[in-house]
Amino acid sequence: MSKPETLIPAQGSRIVRDESGCILFGQPPEVLKGLLLNNITSFDTLVLTDIKEKDGSLQNNLEFPIYFFLFVARGLEEGRKLNLVGTNNDISQALRLMRYTLMGPTRGELDDWGTGEELKKEWLEVASAIAIKDGNGETIPVEGFFNLCPYEDDEARAGTFTIKHLDPDSYQVNNAEGSVNINLNQDEEIDPPYAVQNDYVPGGLVKLGVEILGGASGFTPNEPCTGLALCYNGDYILIDSIPFLDQHLVARGISKNQVSACFLTHLHDDHCAMFPLMLMPHQVEIITTREIFTMAMEKLACSLGWSSDVVAEHFTLVEVVPGESFNYYGLSILPHVTVHSIPTIGATFTSIHRGYERQICIVGDNNTMTTIREMNEQGIVRDETLNNLDRIYTQRFSLLVADGGAGEIHGDPADALKSDADRVVFVHVEHLPNEFDTTFSLASSGKRYTVLEGDPSLYTSQVNHYLTHWLGEPFPNRWMRSLLAEEEIRKYNSDDVIIVQDSETKGFVYLILTGYCEVVQHDGKQFHTVARLQAGDVIGEMAIVTGVGIRNASVVARTPVTVCVFAEETFAAFIEAEGFRDKLINRWNVRPLVKSLPQFREMTSTVLERLSNIARFEYLDKGDARRFDESAWYILAEGTVEDDEGTHSASVEYGWIPFAESNTGPIVCLEDCRLIKFRKEHIEAIRHQVPQINYYLRKQRIGQENAQVSWLLEQVETQ
Repeated sequence: MSKPETLIPAQGSRIVRDESGCILFGQPPEVLKGLLLNNITSFDTLVLTDIKEKDGSLQNNLEFPIYFFLFVARGLEEGRKLNLVGTNNDISQALRLMRYTLMGPTRGELDDWGTGEELKKEWLEVASAIAIKDGNGETIPVEGFFNLCPYEDDEARAGTFTIKHLDPDSYQVNNAEGSVNINLNQDEEIDPPYAVQNDYVPGGLVKLGVEILGGASGFTPNEPCTGLALCYNGDYILIDSIPFLDQHLVARGISKNQVSACFLTHLHDDHCAMFPLMLMPHQVEIITTREIFTMAMEKLACSLGWSSDVVAEHFTLVEVVPGESFNYYGLSILPHVTVHSIPTIGATFTSIHRGYERQICIVGDNNTMTTIREMNEQGIVRDETLNNLDRIYTQRFSLLVADGGAGEIHGDPADALKSDADRVVFVHVEHLPNEFDTTFSLASSGKRYTVLEGDPSLYTSQVNHYLTHWLGEPFPNRWMRSLLAEEEIRKYNSDDVIIVQDSETKGFVYLILTGYCEVVQHDGKQFHTVARLQAGDVIGEMAIVTGVGIRNASVVARTPVTVCVFAEETFAAFIEAEGFRDKLINRWNVRPLVKSLPQFREMTSTVLERLSNIARFEYLDKGDARRFDESAWYILAEGTVEDDEGTHSASVEYGWIPFAESNTGPIVCLEDCRLIKFRKEHIEAIRHQVPQINYYLRKQRIGQENAQVSWLLEQVETQ
């Protein structure tokens, strides 16, 4: 036996191994792909992280490492189990999460959710038929895949290794020949283990079409998992939430402000990496069945260690029922049931254009039709489900996106040979067999399938929407018409310079309509990134208010970008006539201070803009004494104060404090002070409207003294 060696298969994870065992510390999204890219094909121990999320990604994605152990390494078949190391609470939450994603809901849960009897029976019997069985034909419960190894006195034993838990995400691993130290805190950024190919040229908004964020399976090492973005009249509806969603949206030049909804087909990790949606600048509508939504909230709850009720605050459910058409702002959505290991749906999306229907059908993860027919003959799959899937594979659509994964629970490209669709595109496939190369297409990251082209009216509606949000109230109609009469739509490639530092304003104000930009300044020696902007942000408005005719920073497109350019003179006249000048000056002054405070440091430009819109300054002179009431939240931005607990500088909080005990003082100012004030009703309203604010405020309270944290999970039942 040799001393343990350490490898880094992906950011946020480590491998420790010797001749007899292999431990995986941390399971960031798509970690299996990192393992495969590093030729690591065997592991026997998983160590759960203490820090549940980092850099916008959850860190305990166990599903695909377990799939690999079960179906590729054939661990259970060879009489082996995975060692699962963590605290008792974390292990219990991981088991419950895995039960939902591997086994699906229980009969009791479906009863509680009011699932129809026939659909309930089908879901339960399909799950039972597909589930892994023991030698007696009995379904192996999720606990049966693991040797549970909870820490005892901060130590756990796994095979020949002893794992000492030193600090959060810090460990010492020992075998008979030596030891190594593991510190996952060294990884501050979590990026995909494969290269993400970025677009450079703007694609433009369409009336109906699909952009491919990823089209491969969870086992394809150098390609992203399957994720689609359906564009309808300029707005994006995600079809599932792909792992590393933020990176893939940036790669396509789609900002999070452009995403209004997510059609969620099922819970598997390659489709349901929903944590980035908790950090959105607005609530995303989750279009799915009640059952799948409830399971998704439970999955997120167990991933974060938060209660499902609090997790659900960050989303809005738009409930659909399989077989019943639903009109979503003019887009008809007809969901259907597929046959998968857990409850799964797909849908047909229909738009009427000039009297004719255009349809995109997303089949969803689905078994082969041969297997489904066999299940139907056995009484497991309903006639209704079989007949509907047969219809889908023969009906005419403008675009049919089907599962061609050909795995144990995935489809066969041959199923679509009789399709009458104009175009058939397969997902979950690395490459199509030769016999299908001239018949079907393969979904690959960066491809676009346009059914109805866009026109300038799409940008007009976006301008109205974004300016209203930017202003914080409905934008006056007559002024909107005046601005739009002079608008100009401009498109920029990635890395193009939109505004040049120290140049004249040239009479323009810019509204970003798609993509991301960076505001950068050069101090004579090097560039500094001042801010990151996205669709919905306005550039150059403060030059109007301040009268400064020179740009103080450059703006560079970091993705393909579309902007709307307004006449500065008309914009200035609007601000003056409607009395918004003082409001904008206050926002401009308060914004950098809000951004500098630790309470808001992780928030995006759009969210900081909304916070600055409701923030007000309050000034106190040196020597002033002050008590605070509980109608507002006060944060010291500048100066030093003294209270009963000592001397404090910037970021100390008073008055009513979100998720913490109130602190009414008194204080004495040791120097001139400036506080930022948010009225309680304003913060509470925006917290419920903006998931990012809700999440970060809650996250910051965990572990703080005097915090009122009631939403953390403890040990939970698997069933």
